[in-house]
Amino acid sequence: MYPEIMVIPMREELVRAGIVETKTADDVDAAIAQSGTTMVVVNSICGCAAGKMRPGVRLALANATTQPDQKITVFAGQDREATDRARGYFEGHPPTSPSVAIMRDGKLVYMMPRFVIEQATAQQIAGELIRAFDEHCAKATA
Repeated sequence: MYPEIMVIPMREELVRAGIVETKTADDVDAAIAQSGTTMVVVNSICGCAAGKMRPGVRLALANATTQPDQKITVFAGQDREATDRARGYFEGHPPTSPSVAIMRDGKLVYMMPRFVIEQATAQQIAGELIRAFDEHCAKATA
């Protein structure tokens, strides 16, 4: 684990974008238990999180007309209990960080693992997340 002082700016970058930090397993469970969609961002201290994932998530949230109902983050290597719990919901996917998932009513409907993040620019990540929001987070119309 890194000294907390080192990760504060990395945490705050997502919080300033409107994403709620979850630091315990109970926090994660409570967020995912809410009806609707929840974006789960697995934050990390690595370079691809700093240069690609966090900027891409921020761009997506700033430009998307459709967004998840809830947006939470866990910090891999720091908040292990919360991170382990979040990853427990990502059935069929190995643990990676950084990563971005979308849950609908507690079930995984979308996953962007590290290998995708590593190969994309922040703008490409944003575009893909906006596409995923449109597909998985749009409200049904009567």
